[in-house]
Amino acid sequence: MTSEEPTGTGAPVAGMQRGPIGLLTTSHFFNDVNQGVVPAFIPFLVAERGLSYAAAGGVVMAATVLSSVVQPVFGWLSDSRSHPWFMSGGVFLAGLGIALAGIAPTYPWILAAVALSGVGVAAYHPEAARTANLVAGSRKATALSVFAVGGNAGYAAGPLLATPLFVALGVAGSPLLLIPSALTAFVLMRWTRTIHLDEPQARSDEPRVTAVRRGRGSGLDWGAFTRLTIVVVARSTAFFTLVSFVPLYWIQVLGASPALGNTALTLMLFSGVAGTLGGGWIADRFGSRRVVGGGLLLVAGLVVVLVVLVPDPGWDVATVMLLGVGLYLPFGVMTRMGQAYLWRRLGTASGVTLGLSMSVGGLTAPLFGAYADATSLSTALTLLAVVPLAGAALTLTLPAVDNGRSPRPAADGQDEAGDDSA
Repeated sequence: MTSEEPTGTGAPVAGMQRGPIGLLTTSHFFNDVNQGVVPAFIPFLVAERGLSYAAAGGVVMAATVLSSVVQPVFGWLSDSRSHPWFMSGGVFLAGLGIALAGIAPTYPWILAAVALSGVGVAAYHPEAARTANLVAGSRKATALSVFAVGGNAGYAAGPLLATPLFVALGVAGSPLLLIPSALTAFVLMRWTRTIHLDEPQARSDEPRVTAVRRGRGSGLDWGAFTRLTIVVVARSTAFFTLVSFVPLYWIQVLGASPALGNTALTLMLFSGVAGTLGGGWIADRFGSRRVVGGGLLLVAGLVVVLVVLVPDPGWDVATVMLLGVGLYLPFGVMTRMGQAYLWRRLGTASGVTLGLSMSVGGLTAPLFGAYADATSLSTALTLLAVVPLAGAALTLTLPAVDNGRSPRPAADGQDEAGDDSA
């Protein structure tokens, strides 16, 4: 049995198609830049428009929660039939919303603009992740991790790209941010007109793609997918809580300046690029469950090190960089695992793992904030370590995934490459 996969032109190929993966990764970068711009907007909106902190928080909620909730809807639509225009249209809407947010005349219009951007971000993700799967060949974990790196880097780069613009022109300069999104949308539109990525055809090819799917004839392992979703929530809870409180920990506990606090956060986010790439490479060689469980265990241990064992700015810089690696090691791999458990519903799997589960994780961060108010920031972060630890334990119950292709049926009596038992 070969490991061939359907390509963008309908022809089988054994290896990952680097050109399409590169284009999808680049477009993912420019799509998620728009998400990263939103936090950069906040201080300028407060200064220029007189928004309260509560109103500023509403801007972030409008941009992220709606986007995350509607992503599974776009995933479901992608499963019913291929919609390549979701990618180009989504990137354009994401940029258009950000462009309008800076020139919106009133607060409700600002909320509407960032919500429009969030919908565009949501439209892009499921179709793009499904397409990445179809052009990944036999190296699906690697391909999905490379694709995920584009989003990670884009989110981290958003403030770096937008802040100089806002310093020079104020929020009224936001229309210039539409330019990269519009160019990306144009390139995607041209590309999707020249390829054939028909999902029904891909499904008809499944029996010859890999033998291990014989044990899961329906292609829908909802039990495993539900458990994986809980693991994704655990990871995103740790991520959003740390993103929210690492700068505050530097400032309030370690006595550092706000600039150093933001620097620590930036280092953590950019270290995640190495984690995402490394996660896919390791998963294709040693097993997906090991990457997910190992990454979550690393996060749990490093949170304890950060707060309890090494309360020193110098050592904690290294610790947060390793935290970034640990947080992102499972990121692309979990998306790939979700697609493997629901390989007849690639869009739905992508929409849930990239969208809905992430929003639930984001909504838990205020709970840790309230606990920090009642106790201390160090105590709340120490409690946070329990969450990824529980996620790592649940990972042990997940079916193995065959080197980025599909779940191995229980009847095989065998496990993932590299003996992914444990």
